[in-house]
Amino acid sequence: MVHTKKTMPDKITTIFDLQECGFGQPWPRHGLKLLYWFANECIWVNDDDDMFLACDPAKKVFGFHRFENRCFKPNEKLLPDVGFHYYLLGNLNSPGADMLPKYVKEHNNGRHYENNADRIIVTDHGQMRFGEIYLTTHKDLSRFDPNATFHISRSLLKIIQSYPNLEDFLQTVGYQVNTCLVHIPLMMCQVEVKPDDKKATSEKRSAVSVDTDIPSRNCVCSCTIL
Repeated sequence: MVHTKKTMPDKITTIFDLQECGFGQPWPRHGLKLLYWFANECIWVNDDDDMFLACDPAKKVFGFHRFENRCFKPNEKLLPDVGFHYYLLGNLNSPGADMLPKYVKEHNNGRHYENNADRIIVTDHGQMRFGEIYLTTHKDLSRFDPNATFHISRSLLKIIQSYPNLEDFLQTVGYQVNTCLVHIPLMMCQVEVKPDDKKATSEKRSAVSVDTDIPSRNCVCSCTIL
């Protein structure tokens, strides 16, 4: 009998760890802004270090949707198997993602999938309580990168909550905003698409509108394809 390998992403516990792991970097990726919003608006941590929901991912608010944790190659999964549902957050094209604040969504122009590549994955333990929280990034248009997947600690979430504003947090982490491009009018950023290129452009945009974790034919695990 072949067993699925247990995946244990590296754990990050400090701002230095967050900076070194590269999540949400470089500009204009949205992962660090998403993480700041998530830590401050979507969860709260009590004195016993228990983490509670301020929103229900099962209701697909803010673009939350189920993550199946399928095998990304034979017998290997992105995250450990647990007895709870995984939920994914961060696809700016998902239904409900329009509820996210403007500062998270502002550079999702549909032309570069890297601008919409970062995700947060959470486990829902019921009774308004989160379990583990992970950060991950798309490796390409369909798969997440196991080498860019990290388990974020409760202590780091508390540190992020301690920043008085988003700008201070981004500056500390070393997120360099390209101010030369921020204020370029939209009309200057438009790209002319030739008729022959319209199909390819449409396919690329469609590919980043949903998250897929493609199962391997040789994967020996219990996977349900929805």
